[in-house]
Amino acid sequence: MSASDLGVNEVLGVSRIEGPLVFVEGIGSVGYDEVVEIIDARGRMRYGRVLEVGEGLAVIEVFAGTSGLSIDGTRIQFTGQPYHIPVAEEMLGRIFDGLGRPIDGGPEPLAERYADINGSPINPTARVYPVDYIQTGISTIDGMNTLLRGQKLPIFSAAGLPHDQLAAQIVRQVALGVPVGQPPAKEQQFSIVFAAMGVKNDVAAYFRESFTESGALTRVTMFLNLADDPPVERLVTPRAALTLAEFLAFEKGMHVLVIMTDMTNYCEALREISNIRGEVPSRKGYPGYLYSDLAALYERTGRIKSSEGSITQLPILTMPNDDITHPVPDLTGYITEGQITLSRDLDHQGIYPPVAVLPSLSRLAKDGIGEGKTRADHSHWASQLFAAYAHVQDVRALASVIGEEELSEVDQQYVRFGKAFEQEVVNQGLTENRSIEATLNIGWRLLSMLPQEELTRVSQSELDEYYKGSA
Repeated sequence: MSASDLGVNEVLGVSRIEGPLVFVEGIGSVGYDEVVEIIDARGRMRYGRVLEVGEGLAVIEVFAGTSGLSIDGTRIQFTGQPYHIPVAEEMLGRIFDGLGRPIDGGPEPLAERYADINGSPINPTARVYPVDYIQTGISTIDGMNTLLRGQKLPIFSAAGLPHDQLAAQIVRQVALGVPVGQPPAKEQQFSIVFAAMGVKNDVAAYFRESFTESGALTRVTMFLNLADDPPVERLVTPRAALTLAEFLAFEKGMHVLVIMTDMTNYCEALREISNIRGEVPSRKGYPGYLYSDLAALYERTGRIKSSEGSITQLPILTMPNDDITHPVPDLTGYITEGQITLSRDLDHQGIYPPVAVLPSLSRLAKDGIGEGKTRADHSHWASQLFAAYAHVQDVRALASVIGEEELSEVDQQYVRFGKAFEQEVVNQGLTENRSIEATLNIGWRLLSMLPQEELTRVSQSELDEYYKGSA
């Protein structure tokens, strides 16, 4: 239905065009975030949305860019409603652009309904606390920074690190279903909503091929905003993806894992639009509302009492200059429930995935592991591995001063433990999909390299059952 059919505002001519923004005067009643149909002098239409409304003035961001628009020949039609996308269960297995339009050669999805991309806020009293463990098949996540259904756990990466490969591996292993380690063993069935923002064409092709060849694509919906697409579309892409995720989780009762990469590209687009609008910049030129904008995305996660489904988020961001205090990772860390941090040093050693265990954290992990969930010894096991590996860093620092040969016998055992930990627990390759049982057993085998009296975080009964070293 066109805007004229709706009987809404229509304006011929604009006051000025700046980058992806169009400034329109002489408007009537127009609302913030309203969808706009923009028709150029040749009759070609593109969409935009209202960013700002003043007395008789509206600022519009144009999704496809303003190339080809003229001051006098551009016609603006205000639709009177926010941007909506079709949502349907049949969208699983499909690939869409950043605005939710199919780009896989298939037809338009048969919409079960049209949903506002801004979503609806979840009543805090309706939320259900996350307690169910998700097995990703990655030891450093499952064993030491456990992900729960309904949690938002970002991955902090940096330029040149293999976060794309890690994202694809998690999608494959979660989408295809792996045992969750609960007795009796049962399969976890997840649907994946994958949103890529500002990625290069070869990266987008890698994701498509990886999901297709593994058979995971049947459980995945992809939203792709490429690096050569208009940056303004990046502001819509995660919202479109989360809108579909909410429909699948809360109306269809599915467990949905949402992976969004790269959130830094999203924030760069937000900064670009803010600068064009002439807003007063905050830290490093980002708008002062960066925190609330990110929160509006991350908080569209969780479980609610009225649905069996859940939304779990794994946003991925690259830290500019490897700086974890940069506004994007800094604010993300405040909003989310922990972080998985990738290490450039481990990557240089050929370790994959190069997860830096010590600065990584899952704040909800304690509620999803243990008796009846993973294994009874899991919590103490993780605490002991953290403590032992932290001591390894102290021993390595000492060895750099006095030399490894001058270390005590116990400290030399810690050095050997640290190398084995990085090679056998952290390092597992692109194809290995480990069960939680395998992860725990590997950890105990490495802990057995240390004297029993050094293992103070585990119980005596756990030592009796799992410790294989000498007393």
